[in-house]
Amino acid sequence: MSIMVFDDLLDNVRVHLTRQDTNMRRAISPEERLSITLRYLATGMSFSSVHFKYLCGKSTVHVIIKETCAAIWMVLKERVMPEPTEAMWLAKAAGFLDKTNFPNCLGALDGKHIRLHKPPFSGSRFYNFKKFFSTVLLALVDSNFCFTVIEVGGYGSSSDSNLLQRSAFGRRLHEGSLHIPPSIALPGTVEPAMPYVFVADEAFALSPNIMRPYPQRNLTLVKRVFNYRLSRARRVVECAFGLLASKWRIFHTAMHVSVDTAELIVKCACVLHNLIRLQDERIELDTLTNPFPALPHQPYHSARQSMMVRDQFAAYFLSPEGSVPWQLDSV
Repeated sequence: MSIMVFDDLLDNVRVHLTRQDTNMRRAISPEERLSITLRYLATGMSFSSVHFKYLCGKSTVHVIIKETCAAIWMVLKERVMPEPTEAMWLAKAAGFLDKTNFPNCLGALDGKHIRLHKPPFSGSRFYNFKKFFSTVLLALVDSNFCFTVIEVGGYGSSSDSNLLQRSAFGRRLHEGSLHIPPSIALPGTVEPAMPYVFVADEAFALSPNIMRPYPQRNLTLVKRVFNYRLSRARRVVECAFGLLASKWRIFHTAMHVSVDTAELIVKCACVLHNLIRLQDERIELDTLTNPFPALPHQPYHSARQSMMVRDQFAAYFLSPEGSVPWQLDSV
């Protein structure tokens, strides 16, 4: 994080971090509170290590980090994750077409397990298939590796597909209230009109707006090419998770905090990730969103319609209009 971005962030959160001096002692300044929080996120230090580094009590360090993460999330979520409009979705799709050669793609979807120490009285709800305790960060990422939508707090034992189905984003997606642009023909064609989609891995259920790979058995050439092209677009979410964890090394260790505090830490790290990429790396702000308000569950679309959409994409990727020169060498 550059000094310019740090100063800009401090100006935005100062009012939320300022405390009043008393006759007994002087309040910890907003500068120090922000510095403590960023050091904790960037290094993965324990509260004891931060306590010795800044000469603050352990309980004070815990309160400072929790309050500062909440303030950063509150201040930045609308700035770097505004709810998308149709024009923003179209800008996202243009970015994916330019960088990954996948048309009508609005984002890459995946889940990341965030390590936790076992929450008390939680049983096996947070114990995942990787044999450690975690909560799940479900994220939609754009072609600039910025987080578009994040949902945090799912049980580690839950599958990505179930988490998406229960999330506010998933419900709004399947009821058609995300302002997704209407279907349009793929580049170089005039028909049929194809829906805009999100790309995901095998953990997610296939739907008209979510494309997952074909099963890895008895694959024809058409299916292998589709899986390769889908993987090229989907890898941006894996890269975003890697960038997040490499910059904020708190994700390299198990968080010894409550689940609520872990959620605040993850949300704070995600908006800071976007802020740094948009300002320090000079990436133009276009289409970033925050979690959506909860809505009632809606039924999913038919499997037949979803498979037809995937088959049409697969056929397009082998056509002269949709193929790329190197794809046959890669499958």
